[in-house]
Amino acid sequence: MNALISLHNSIFDRIDRQGDWLLPTLARFTVLATLMIYYWHSATLKIGDGIFGILQPSLGAYAQIFPKAMEAVSYDVSQLGLFHWAVVTAGTLAEFILPALLLVGFATRLASIGMIGFIVVQSLTDLYGHGGIEHVATLGAWFDRLPDGVILDQRLFWVTALIVLVVKGAGPLSLDRILARRDQPEM
Repeated sequence: MNALISLHNSIFDRIDRQGDWLLPTLARFTVLATLMIYYWHSATLKIGDGIFGILQPSLGAYAQIFPKAMEAVSYDVSQLGLFHWAVVTAGTLAEFILPALLLVGFATRLASIGMIGFIVVQSLTDLYGHGGIEHVATLGAWFDRLPDGVILDQRLFWVTALIVLVVKGAGPLSLDRILARRDQPEM
């Protein structure tokens, strides 16, 4: 039995030593492979016409982020205020910038916190703004044998991978790591 325990400990001690680079690398890959194009595509749908389209969000951007407010003003964006414009513009920029930061591994911990916040706001908008709270399949439930609820199940995986990046950083293939090495004093 001691031999079996020693073999177990030997194998998993080696795996544990690899965790400092492997876990953040896999978490970053997972987030980028599943969410980068999703968010970039979503952002492109929110950009208005022209060279300054990012500063003049589309009607769809307002309808996506503020569905009830848009309905209340009969989809006339001019009746919304500066707050609505600022939130839509900031959200659109975040959908481009946060995944880009994760892609190159720069300010990874802060970008991951930003993405977690974005996912929380997105989920609340989906639930209360778009009426997802009224549909059990959209909301989902934990510990219910069904792993496909869009909000509680799916987004838990997204946030968990991002929490790994908050705790562990970007991993070895990142600007964060390159910049950290430059700051270390030579011996």
